[in-house]
Amino acid sequence: MKILLFGKGGQVGWELQRSLSVLGELVALDRHESNGLCGDLADLKGLAETVRRVQPDIIVNAAAHTAVDQAEREPDMAHALNALAPGVLAQEAARIGAWLVHYSTDYVFDGSGDAPWCETDTPAALNVYGRSKWQGEQAIQLSGCKYLIFRTSWVYAARGGNFAKTMLRLAQEREELKVIDDQWGAPTGADLLADVTAHALCAVTGRGEGALPRPELQGLYHLAASGFTTWFEYAKTVIDQSKKAQPAIKIVARKITPIPTSAYPTPAQRPHNSRLNTAKLKAAFDLSLPPWQAGVARMVREIL
Repeated sequence: MKILLFGKGGQVGWELQRSLSVLGELVALDRHESNGLCGDLADLKGLAETVRRVQPDIIVNAAAHTAVDQAEREPDMAHALNALAPGVLAQEAARIGAWLVHYSTDYVFDGSGDAPWCETDTPAALNVYGRSKWQGEQAIQLSGCKYLIFRTSWVYAARGGNFAKTMLRLAQEREELKVIDDQWGAPTGADLLADVTAHALCAVTGRGEGALPRPELQGLYHLAASGFTTWFEYAKTVIDQSKKAQPAIKIVARKITPIPTSAYPTPAQRPHNSRLNTAKLKAAFDLSLPPWQAGVARMVREIL
């Protein structure tokens, strides 16, 4: 089995190189050309030619325009990377009979209410980023290819920059931190996304001793760690876990103050409710998703 991975240098892509490498031959690309292959989502022709050259059984797209505020300033680029490129990959997957795995976001929803969003709920994104990701989902679903789309939220990893690292740095520099406390979601590790992706691919392709392919499992799924929290509680957990992992760490922050979203205006509007209902995923693939606190604690130990 041959797997073509786009976005190998990102948080999720880095973990996918680990989880997918045991499933078959892995061709992993970033945005720079390698051996004549194109991994740049902005080059739609190059993407199509790369798929045709590699002839993969599975295409995994972990690349995207993820700078939410920047997307407000460059909507055409966000649309190209998040909507047009996935559409091209889906069309090529349909042409050669390959599976396509794609990652989307809680930002496709408007964040109203407090109930966890289900896959059947109607998207109504508040910002350019969310709309472009929704358009990418639609392009894949309309292509006729075999696909798995995983919507997730608040992704982090020990590698690269993230909210936890920022909070830890600020806690060592400032006596008071002010953190938003009216946006709800589930911090989700890139390693969890990668492991579930590999598990789901084994299920749909029938990889494994005595296993039969289950193509009927294709579709859209919500994938996030279990439980919900706010950025404020997330920050407190990071600092508490840091003190436990490294008692000698110097934390100068004496106060963490909760603030509303309105006190921290940004170019892109954020949803207040990013809770995702993962019941469909757990039932389809017989999974138990770990609590968000467990993954965050492990990540903190890794970065210290």
